[in-house]
Amino acid sequence: MALAMTDKVLADAVWPSEAEGRSKLLRQAALVAGGILFMILASKIRVPMWPVPVTMQTFGALTVGAVLGARLGLVSMFGYLALGALGMQVFTGETAGLGYMVGPTGGYLVGFAFAAWAMGALSRRGWDRSVGGMVGALLIGNAIIYAVGVPWMAYLFAAERGMGWVIEWGFTKFLIGDALKLALAAMILPAAWRFAARR
Repeated sequence: MALAMTDKVLADAVWPSEAEGRSKLLRQAALVAGGILFMILASKIRVPMWPVPVTMQTFGALTVGAVLGARLGLVSMFGYLALGALGMQVFTGETAGLGYMVGPTGGYLVGFAFAAWAMGALSRRGWDRSVGGMVGALLIGNAIIYAVGVPWMAYLFAAERGMGWVIEWGFTKFLIGDALKLALAAMILPAAWRFAARR
């Protein structure tokens, strides 16, 4: 059955639809709304940990992309970022608005959109069906987030504080938490596929 489903993402397996027109749009809108809500909830989860607290924002972005696919995952991230830009407190903490989005976390927020798209594209090729494939996809997704976020941090702080500070506070301090979130997502998505295949 897995081979027959390799052109699908998990949302297609759980909620299949052959509908066209308005029904198809309503289904897509519901999936995007669910993706945005999941992203908001994930952003509010904060786990005390060393060396820095862990939030579930990256877990949310990568999971939404994998479950919904590239296009709907990207639209979900755009919707999430738009709500934050309008001042709604959807990000980690109590701050939002355009001023917050051009601050230190701005590059990472933009990276979420690119990473969600990449995760969706890889999932449609079947990478999320196995733990090994999911680990590979998540490593790529995380790399994309850092590839956008760290240069933005460097633009803001490297001249004043040095690249060592940027790498420490924009990358290395988060690796332990990212590894734990990667392991969690790498177990959940393939397990969800096995459940869907038995339905």
